Amino acid sequence: MRNSPASRNDCDPIEFASRDEIAALQLERLQWSLEHAYDNVPHYRKAFEEVGFSPGDLTELADLAKLPFTAKADLRENYPFGMFAVPREQVVRIHASSGTTGKPTVVGYTQRDVDMWADVCARSIRAAGGKPGDIVHCGFGYGLFTGGLGLHYGAEKLGCTVIPVSGGLTERQVLLIRDFKPAIIMVTPSYLFAIADEFERQGLDPRESSLRIGIFGAEPWTESMRTEIEQRFDLDAIDVYGLSEVIGPGVSAECIETKDGLHIWEDHFYPEVVDPETGEVLPDGEKGELVFTSLTKEAFPVVRYRTRDLTRLLPGTARTMRRMEKVTGRSDDMIILRGVNVFPTQIEEILLEDERISAHYVLELRDEGPMNALSAIVEARPDSAGDEIRAAAASEIGNRIKGRMGVSIEVKVVEPGAVERSQGKAVRVIDLRAKD
Repeated sequence: MRNSPASRNDCDPIEFASRDEIAALQLERLQWSLEHAYDNVPHYRKAFEEVGFSPGDLTELADLAKLPFTAKADLRENYPFGMFAVPREQVVRIHASSGTTGKPTVVGYTQRDVDMWADVCARSIRAAGGKPGDIVHCGFGYGLFTGGLGLHYGAEKLGCTVIPVSGGLTERQVLLIRDFKPAIIMVTPSYLFAIADEFERQGLDPRESSLRIGIFGAEPWTESMRTEIEQRFDLDAIDVYGLSEVIGPGVSAECIETKDGLHIWEDHFYPEVVDPETGEVLPDGEKGELVFTSLTKEAFPVVRYRTRDLTRLLPGTARTMRRMEKVTGRSDDMIILRGVNVFPTQIEEILLEDERISAHYVLELRDEGPMNALSAIVEARPDSAGDEIRAAAASEIGNRIKGRMGVSIEVKVVEPGAVERSQGKAVRVIDLRAKD
């Protein structure tokens, strides 16, 4: 690819501090954050007291494991502002989740929180290879969703020129990329493929665009998808991670020099990985569910928040701070198919190995007697659209999935354009099962 890492002199010194220095800062900030939550959020005061814990009992980082988890249900039970730790009048920004499965989860920010958020997003963009003066095309959604505004403020903090395009209107996306010539695009990986398709529909080669860095998040994506993106656009594809309950985007980010996992900005967010079933804290290197405790947030502190994202913690490489492996799925996205645990990303990896197949796909889950059945509907590439080629691809991919995952699924390879395009976060699994 075409890019080089930022100079160490341009980075925050804490990114290269010793592990002892990072741990000392975390302990100091964790003690403050727990006391802040206990004193100002009735939910946390009650949760701490139920296990006989007071903030002064935390004398080492490992003591955090004595506290109960916070789950999304706790946030919904305190809807809308019950988890705020400052008076509502001090909250300068409110974001919320989509609320597709119930009440939205509402989060708030003081001005100091917004400034910190901009700092970690700027740090993430710089780690991805961005630099002051770059033009940034921001295709994440704006509004209550944290993606667009969070990274927008970070790019401005870094000194970039931001084009706040948001999602949708794909023809206009291509027009603005062609005419404004941004160096960086920030968008969901699935929507970038829709943009690439539109480039080609207009007779343009995505590889000839001005884009040299893509910063992607808001949905799990695989190494196979990274390869596909980099081949179609001739850019460096970099992962960024976050969730609104913790801050939004900018909790962790990959570094362009290594692309080997996302460095967690541990001076603001304390990570744990736990066994999804037992809640036991797992040692670094073992895969489980990611849990975060905020260290510096004022309006909306979180204590041991269960993200449901599956990953493992790894030592730092390009930065001293620990890395999290790319999220491979969520514990609540797991499909149990005839006794086998299946994640959509496992199927994606196999699909994208086949040169006849595009990156546009959906999985349909349905009832088949007392069991679940799964179908993969995936588009053929334009040069592989014939009936015989598509039938052969479907058969061979089905065999590969059976051989590697030990489960049979129906594979349907359809004509180009037949799978609905994402305008933001991709919907990978369509649940057609009868509802109880």
